[in-house]
Amino acid sequence: MTMNANSSPPVRRSRTACLAAVAVAVAGALGLLSACGGSSSKPAGALSPGPGQTLPGFPGASGTSGTVSVSPPPSTSSAPPYGGQPSAPAAANAVTIKNFAFSPATLTVKAGTKVTWTNTDPDAHTVTSKQGSGGPLQSPALATNDTYSYTFDKPGTYPYFCTIHPFMTATVEVTP
Repeated sequence: MTMNANSSPPVRRSRTACLAAVAVAVAGALGLLSACGGSSSKPAGALSPGPGQTLPGFPGASGTSGTVSVSPPPSTSSAPPYGGQPSAPAAANAVTIKNFAFSPATLTVKAGTKVTWTNTDPDAHTVTSKQGSGGPLQSPALATNDTYSYTFDKPGTYPYFCTIHPFMTATVEVTP
């Protein structure tokens, strides 16, 4: 393949992919620069190429006289990482299932208290009395934002777990 001064090699990456890669590199450089705490007369977020350097992918940013200002991308969502609704503070008789854990891991309530479990994970979970404990907890699989409730009438210690994820364990302690 012959090339002259007006032709260029075949493009292997899309312009969008190249610009995205440059944006990531610039954002990383900005993070490093801001972490250094150095002072500069340039506005925050400004980068200037050094002598003989260029900032590829930015039109007009070649040479030594260009300064490129970069601002962080706008926030697209205030939703929690799992995409569910933000969780409200837990009540004294509530257990939240979040990040593959029961929270609180030990809940102490008085006899006659109704306890409610709410699954905020994107994965299904159960609330099931540990085998051999004789406990009464037997929830179905709870999808995201589903709840399960049980009223504890008798004092005692009630260990439970998730049958789908057996490493998830917790306890309800019921006092008189």
